[in-house]
Amino acid sequence: MLQQDDVQSAQMLQEACQQITEQVSKVIVGQQDVVQQILIALFGQGHCLLIGVPGLAKTLMVRTLSRALSLDFNRIQFTPDLMPADITGTEVIQEDAATGQRDFRFVTGPVFTNVLLADEINRTPPKTQAALLEAMQERQVTAGGKRHELPDPFFVLATQNPIEQEGTYPLPEAQLDRFMLNVLVDYPAEADELEIIKQTADATEAELSAVLDAKQILDAARLVRQVPIADHVARFALQLIRATRPGREESLELVDELVMWGAGPRAGQDLVLAAKVKALMSGRLSVDLEDIQAVAYPVLRHRVKTNFNAESDGISSDDIIRQLIEHLLPATDNEGRSGKLPEVFRSPDAR
Repeated sequence: MLQQDDVQSAQMLQEACQQITEQVSKVIVGQQDVVQQILIALFGQGHCLLIGVPGLAKTLMVRTLSRALSLDFNRIQFTPDLMPADITGTEVIQEDAATGQRDFRFVTGPVFTNVLLADEINRTPPKTQAALLEAMQERQVTAGGKRHELPDPFFVLATQNPIEQEGTYPLPEAQLDRFMLNVLVDYPAEADELEIIKQTADATEAELSAVLDAKQILDAARLVRQVPIADHVARFALQLIRATRPGREESLELVDELVMWGAGPRAGQDLVLAAKVKALMSGRLSVDLEDIQAVAYPVLRHRVKTNFNAESDGISSDDIIRQLIEHLLPATDNEGRSGKLPEVFRSPDAR
């Protein structure tokens, strides 16, 4: 339960998110929804997968965000010849000039940072992709039998090009599940794209002010976990997760026909955490059904694996998630009673 000091901290977090968005807007035109989802993953202490065609400023967005957050930033360009040691670091032989004795010394790789941009992560073989698994889950690297802790906070932002798949290696499901959010970066609106074109000739570089540092981000992450969630809201999140799994008693016919496998328990944890951040960013001190619905798509779209039947009919994971939400929402209202929800809680695409 939030105390009085926590309420003030929640207000400061909401203001900080607005300031961060303003700072990023000095460099990135539009894409505010994408920035908001990245911040949700950051304050939820999760990782984020950005999917979008080339030229949408995904790399620039991440770099700008790290400047607005006063965090260390490293970028790895994933290529077919990249090795695991190029990411995590390696042991080298070092000779003591005084004694002549040789010993191994661990040289840290680019993963030892606060914000790691894994650019085009699907362009490197699985063994190199897997080098990030321990870092993403345990926030440490094991080399030479020794554990090396990563800086805190540690945040992986990976990018993928959804169009060109030649010469790429799809991420294994175990690694996909470790991304809290899967964010789709779409083309900018017409007015935003016109502004981007007009800024092309502007040679001045925007000056950004750091809004939060590492300690403040960690404090905000601890605050997020104290946000209360009502039983009926948590149950709705659970029902949504379980409804994505085919072959179960609670599964809908469309899930049995179109889904190969559904979301696991980690998805439920990420769904609730993301909803808590969304509530705080919206100025609310408890999680509502609206928050669950708002974060359901980025939390679940990479965890609901469609089968050939869905792909042949052009049905995406988002389509299935939307239908599941529409099926579950009428059974629950804000007080947890049976009844139809107000229009504001409906799926945006279903209004």
